[in-house]
Parts: sequence; structure tokens; C-alpha cells
Amino acid sequence: MPEPTAEDTIPVNAPVSAPATDGSSPAASILVVDDEVGIQESLEVLLSLENYAVKTAANGEEGLRMLDQSSFDLVLLDLALPGQSGIELLPQFKERQPDLPIIMITAYGTVDNVVEAIRAGADNFIQKPWDNEKLLADIRSAVARHRAEEENLQLKRTLKQRYNFANIVGKSELMLRVFDLVAQVAPSRSTVLIQGESGTGKEIIAKAIHANSPRRDKPFVPINTGAMPSELLESTLFGHVKGAFTSAVASKKGLFEVANGGTLFLDEIATMGLDTQSKILRVLQDKRFMHLGGIQELQVDVRILAATNVDLRQAVRDGRFREDLFYRLNVITVDLPPLRSRREDIPLLAQHFLDFYATENNFTPRKLSTDAMRALIDYDWPGNVRELENAIERGVVLSSGPLIGAELLPGQITGRSFQDALLEHNPNSSLFDILEVIERRIIIEKLERCNWNQTEAAEQFRIPLSTLNQKIKRLNIEIRKRGRE
Repeated sequence: MPEPTAEDTIPVNAPVSAPATDGSSPAASILVVDDEVGIQESLEVLLSLENYAVKTAANGEEGLRMLDQSSFDLVLLDLALPGQSGIELLPQFKERQPDLPIIMITAYGTVDNVVEAIRAGADNFIQKPWDNEKLLADIRSAVARHRAEEENLQLKRTLKQRYNFANIVGKSELMLRVFDLVAQVAPSRSTVLIQGESGTGKEIIAKAIHANSPRRDKPFVPINTGAMPSELLESTLFGHVKGAFTSAVASKKGLFEVANGGTLFLDEIATMGLDTQSKILRVLQDKRFMHLGGIQELQVDVRILAATNVDLRQAVRDGRFREDLFYRLNVITVDLPPLRSRREDIPLLAQHFLDFYATENNFTPRKLSTDAMRALIDYDWPGNVRELENAIERGVVLSSGPLIGAELLPGQITGRSFQDALLEHNPNSSLFDILEVIERRIIIEKLERCNWNQTEAAEQFRIPLSTLNQKIKRLNIEIRKRGRE
């Protein structure tokens, strides 16, 4: 069953439109590799009318030489060429320019050819004789994606040079303000309160503040204060002496000591009990504390970064949070916007996670189809960046080729079931093809739940391991690494 091929990908906020003719950007350059002079000439005329810069090559060797000499935004590659075929040439083109979009053109558009071309790295597959409007639409999408990816790469380099932030992605005005504020407050000793909905990346911002501060070579110690009961939290933060409570069989350092000289990140700080809040306030004011059950005061030099997804002012009014601690924490506030308020960052974030999870799973690079990207941009993202990351990881793991279609995204994002999307995208598919795709997805999901332990998955399926291995091979399932944290 072939992956989606009729649509290309647009991984940034760029409309699919004809190339600019006002001089705002250079004309896109396209390389046509085809041994038929008539095809070369017809494509050259068609593309020139759209203001593309076109070069032609009669065989793969000539095309590779031209690629070595010039950069292109797109290659139109014939399948049946003298010498090496288009399929054989694909890896060589990709080796020279991995992100270069390649559209295969052929008079032999069989399902096997489509599948083989997509798996080899082709972005699309056009059959002769083609429809001019459809061909031009596919070319516009591919060129827009390629140029957007180049823009994204340059943007990442610029942000890295300007801010030196790791794993923070965004180009929206809202996030650029956050970046500026983080860069400004990072070198100081001030306490910072990071506010934002769940999944907006508060810990990543805290790490960026630490990494760009004079404390960068000292520990960064995070703790989720809402994940443990009050007594255990206090023991974890302040440490305890032997016999302080029933299970205290030995003395233990707390995280304030562990973070001495560095940064302590208190996540979900609004969940702390009032007694614990008073002890945190004392450390903030005096830099001193005592172990639970201890009598000796300890002094530490720790910078406090705190985060919350609730309105602390309202919590103060409700009597759930100490007013004095709130004002002590609220020296500098970083407000992280929800993802739905910065939709222009979604394509950039999606590409970041595509690259990360493809590399982590030893997969070839992955891209999103136009439909998939539009679904991501239109969705409201109640789980914010964390939900987007999970959706992209799922798409990468379930994909069998470089192009990830909307049918591989969670149903709540696309608003339709996997089976509906499959039938809609492939209305002429046979029952065998549909069942094969569904079988492949079920096996991948089971392997994912079993941490890619094939023996365990076979036992849960109640089939021999050899049978499962045969299915994995037949369905071209790429086995990912086990043990990801």
C-alpha cells in the first residue's frame, strides 16, 4: 500500500502559490532529468511560463554533475533513463542534497513503482501524460516546502547565534518576546516565575535560563512538587537526619544541597502545602534551612525558578497560596503563550520533532503531507507543544516511508477515524490493501507498547515469533531502538 503521494508537504507557514515575480525572492531553480528531448522542451516551456529557472539533463550522470555545480529547489526525475534508472539515481541525488525535493515522472505508474519510489526518497510521483495544472500545483508545494525548510534552518541558526537556547523553537512575535526576556534575565540572580498552560515548555525555558546564566556549570535540579505528598516533598527538598520519621533509616541530603551553586526548578509550585510554602519562603529570604529532624542550620546559594499552570493571584485570594511567597517568587514573570496563540510556530515545531524522532529511531528523514500540516495548524492543541510532540512521534513511528499523511495523526486532530481517512485517500484500494495497512498499524502499535520487544509482542498476539518476524519483513516495518526514556 503506497504512502500518500498526490500531495507534497508545506512544513512552514507558506501558502501554495505561484512563484514571486516582483523580485522579492529569486526564481526557484528546477532540474529536469529526462532522456526524451520532447519532454525536456515541453517542461522547460511550461515551467518558464511560471518564471522558474529551468535546466535539463539527458541522463543521471549529467544530472548529478549539474547538481554538484549548482543548487536547485526541485528535481523532476524520469523513472526510465538510459544507464541507471531513476530509482537507482534517487539515493545519489539525496546523498548530495538530502532535503532536495524530487518528483518522479514516468509512463509506468504501477503501484509497485510508486511504493519503490516513495521508499527510495521521492516526494511525489507523476504519470505521463500529466495534467499541467496538477503538475504545477505539486511543483509549487514542493518548492514552497523546500524554501521554507531552508528558511527554518537559517532561522534556527540565527536564534542559536542570538540566544544560545537549546530545543526552544519558534519564530512568532510572542515567542521572540519570550526569548528576549529570557536572554535578559538569565545572567541575573533573580527568582523567575514561569507561567503557562500544561505542555507549553516551562521546564525548557527554565533550562535555557540556567544554561545562559553564570551558574551554567553547576547543577540544574528540577522537581515536580505536585507529584508527591507533603512530608515526602519536604524530605526531598530539605533532606533529613536518621530517625526523623519511620522510614528514615539513614541521613539524606535534600535537593537544596544538591543544587548548591546552581538552580532549583520547582514545577507546579501551586500544589505545595502552606507549611512547605513557608519553609521555601525562608530559604528564599535567608538562604538557610534545616534537615527534617535536624537542629543545625545549613546555608546554600541556590537560584529558584518556579513554574505554574494556574493563576497564583487567584490562589492567593482563595487562601491556597501564601501572598508573601507569591511576591517573593514573582520578581520576574515569563508568560508562555499557548500553542493555539502562535500557530505560525507549529510547522517549525513539527519539523523539529520530525527530525528528532526520525534520528532517534534510525529512520530516514520524515516529512508531513499538505493535509497533515493543515490539520496540525487548524487544531486547537489543548495539550500544547507536548501534545504536538506526541502526535509527531506517533506519525514517525507508524510511517513506512518518508511522507506522513493525515491518516497517521491522532483522530482528535483530523476529526476522522484512521479507517475513514484510509478509504478517503485511497478510494480505489482493494480490500487486501486496506487490511494490509490496518495490520501494519496494529503490529507497530503493539511493538510500541512492548518497547519494541518482538518476543513479548508475539506472545501477546499469541503467534510464533517467526510468524511475527515474517509479517514485520513483509510489511516493511522498521524496528526502532528499545529503551527510550
